[in-house]
Amino acid sequence: MITRRRFIQKVKEISYKTFFSFTLFPLFLKYAKAADDKSSFDMIALQGGKGPDELFKKGIEFLGGMKKFVKKGQKVLVKPNIGWDRSPEYGANTSPELIGVIVKECLNAGAAEVYVFDHTCDSWQNCYKNSKIEEYAKNNGGNVVAANSQEYYVKKSIPRAKVLKEALVHKLFVECDVVINVPVLKHHGSASVTGSMKNLMGVVWDRREWHSKDLHQCIADFATFRKTDLTVLDGWRVMVKNGPRGYSPSDAVKYEYLFISTDPVAIDSAGVSVLARENSSIKKPEDIRYIKLAREYGLGKTDLDKMNIKRITI
Repeated sequence: MITRRRFIQKVKEISYKTFFSFTLFPLFLKYAKAADDKSSFDMIALQGGKGPDELFKKGIEFLGGMKKFVKKGQKVLVKPNIGWDRSPEYGANTSPELIGVIVKECLNAGAAEVYVFDHTCDSWQNCYKNSKIEEYAKNNGGNVVAANSQEYYVKKSIPRAKVLKEALVHKLFVECDVVINVPVLKHHGSASVTGSMKNLMGVVWDRREWHSKDLHQCIADFATFRKTDLTVLDGWRVMVKNGPRGYSPSDAVKYEYLFISTDPVAIDSAGVSVLARENSSIKKPEDIRYIKLAREYGLGKTDLDKMNIKRITI
């Protein structure tokens, strides 16, 4: 017997799939150019399938495959959001199966080592375990490491920053040859939207400094430190309210989306286009100040109408 709450949830899931098919995807189709040259795509937008791992394997091929980003013998950092002691149905952390498949694809491309970590908000052991990210990463050959001690961090200056002039940055973020950022898309009480650039708060030691200064400016400032090589935005299960932790699994809805790009600003702009449906105060990417600031830094594009976006339904 289906409960009233579950019935409402299912109706929502159906309506979001309809939104993607008839509103969001036609929007991307309008923005997309006709060329099918894999090197020409600015973003791959996917929806459907059995899981985000299937979407990733399909989508990465349209950017030239993982070997385009990872060369033999390189060390790779795969950076998920593992900030919260929540199980996957909450949508608070990146989908574990997505991290598993990315780790595996990196190793298949010839990576010497693939590291996974996050400087968590809750107990790191609980976050790693209950999110299931540790399990999936290790089962696919990843090296899951801690980020809970200051000894793992090195002080680095951020020359282009206006506010965040320096930060203690995890050594692996500095030293790895390739960084793949894998945030989960969700609502955030302070920043409105959590996406790729905000996910990099998990590679620094003192996040509180960002909040005490100017959160949006600090997010944009740190994005100038090192541009990630690839960004995969997990929109499979999206927390549409009460972020970033979430109070209940009902705060999250299965959108079944995935976005892949080398442009973190474009990725976050695509995420805004999704969450704008849930938040009437968000109309366009520039409504999120850190996205606007990052664009002004020249870190990427927000004008989706000028991007070549490949859309895929499975």
